Amino acid sequence: MNKTPNPIDRHVGARVRMRRLMVGLSQSKLANALEVTFQQVQKYEKGANRIGASRLQQLARVLEVPPSFFFEGAPASAAPGLGFAEDPGNTYVVDFLSTAEGLQLNRAFSAIKDPKLRKTVLDLVERIASTSEPQPRPVDGLG
Repeated sequence: MNKTPNPIDRHVGARVRMRRLMVGLSQSKLANALEVTFQQVQKYEKGANRIGASRLQQLARVLEVPPSFFFEGAPASAAPGLGFAEDPGNTYVVDFLSTAEGLQLNRAFSAIKDPKLRKTVLDLVERIASTSEPQPRPVDGLG
């Protein structure tokens, strides 16, 4: 029986991971602060294990955020009996910031104070992203 994590549990776990990375804590250090194993922290972050109310309060204290932080942008539930409706447009930000590269890029970009330079960097990234698909090369003499 393949049990997939509840979308809310996955979202809360991703927010825990994002905040842990933002404050520079390893899974082991967070686990020590919570008096659990680092494997338990991994399960929380993946949404494999639900986080109880008292543990969520403890996480909020250790990570210095209000408990509501973990639910910001959470998928909304649909009408009763229809399951969860997850807006794919709002999860990519949390997913991106939950990676080391995403957090590093966000910090570096935020450190750029010159608005024109920020726009230049943004334009560059957008150009790179739009050309990440291999483009057909012109045949000699025809292009």
